[in-house]
Amino acid sequence: MRERKLPAFTSLPNYLRILITTALFGLFLISAQADAQTYAVIHDFTGGSDGATPIAGVTIDAAGSLCGTASSGGRRGFGNVYRLAQVPSGWRFDLLYTFRGDREGDGSTPVARVVIGPDRALYGTTFSGGNGNGCPQRYGCGTAFRIAPKARASLDPWDETVLYRFGYHDGSDPGYGDLLFDGQGNLYGTTRNGGASLQGTVYRLSPSGELWREAVLYSFAGSPDGSAPLGGVLMDAAGNLYGTTFAGGPGNSGTIYELQPSGSGWTESVLYAFQDPSGGIDPGSNLALLPSGALVGVTQAGGAQNGGALFQLAPSLGGSWNFSALFDFNGPALDGTYRTLIPDGAGNFYGTTSDDGPDQQGSVFELSSSNGVWSYTTLHNFTGGTDGGMPFGTLALDAHGNVYGTASTGGAYGNGVVFKIAP
Repeated sequence: MRERKLPAFTSLPNYLRILITTALFGLFLISAQADAQTYAVIHDFTGGSDGATPIAGVTIDAAGSLCGTASSGGRRGFGNVYRLAQVPSGWRFDLLYTFRGDREGDGSTPVARVVIGPDRALYGTTFSGGNGNGCPQRYGCGTAFRIAPKARASLDPWDETVLYRFGYHDGSDPGYGDLLFDGQGNLYGTTRNGGASLQGTVYRLSPSGELWREAVLYSFAGSPDGSAPLGGVLMDAAGNLYGTTFAGGPGNSGTIYELQPSGSGWTESVLYAFQDPSGGIDPGSNLALLPSGALVGVTQAGGAQNGGALFQLAPSLGGSWNFSALFDFNGPALDGTYRTLIPDGAGNFYGTTSDDGPDQQGSVFELSSSNGVWSYTTLHNFTGGTDGGMPFGTLALDAHGNVYGTASTGGAYGNGVVFKIAP
């Protein structure tokens, strides 16, 4: 078995540059430069009470406000949840909640987007903190949380409820992929570490009155099923879950897995194990489900030019799956994010890269299709200066075609920005 290096998550600068890959769509990409876009920074993080290092992207709520997380900074240094509301004078920054870290047990270092629940509250995860359920780590194994407005405003105008504190053997280090709600109000997610074999888990959180119950749906063992699931899961119409593991499997290069519900629990199947570098290895992204039932995603490494590969896994007759590598990225400089591509109503998709472009600070791009041929258009190349740099988060689109996102570094204070790109 080859020796391989997993992303280092113990400090933000280490894992920011290593975690890459996202789900891309298409048959091949043609680079182009957009000339009709307007880029604007709508918030510069100061590193003070408003936070710093916004790794995750933003989510648009029903009022058109942008909700997001800063992974560090804040009043206590453990990150926060914020909202940007559009007002006549521009954008107003509202600090919704500041994490208190391991001593208070509410969590620290949120690195995933918040999602809006059926009750319109915000739900998310923290990478560490919590100190729950016998976690052996000094700063805790992470939490899942809910925040909602208080009846009366105070230092933190929103209340936080810790839904669950992870304890290593039931999962550790959640927080890269978005949480997923099903139709019954249950939440699904993954942890990179922990579980019965300490190789990561897929879990479900179910409301039970004012409490939430956690169920480990599957604990990865490393081989042959995979380890270190970095992205979240997606669910098809039948209730099956799909995802990727960054490592493990027969070739120790990652897997694509399916979890099927049954009367006695969940059954895990490895749909594909990455072993041939020419087709890509080490997938770290969320998968995307096409209307045809095919799964698409990207790998961090491998491919013809060792820059990763765009792949498709399509179902065929008899229950088997056919794997195909659709596109090879041009070397390590084309580092892509591990977040999900966002579609618009016209069949176009938007995403970010983390450190390519003329200044190697990443970019925002659009993928569009014409007669089955996909074209790649750069909407903005980051410089690492006042416009920001190293965008890692998932983008968001509003009804007017505006693109919103975060850059984890740069800006007026060097602590990252929230940006808008107008068509």
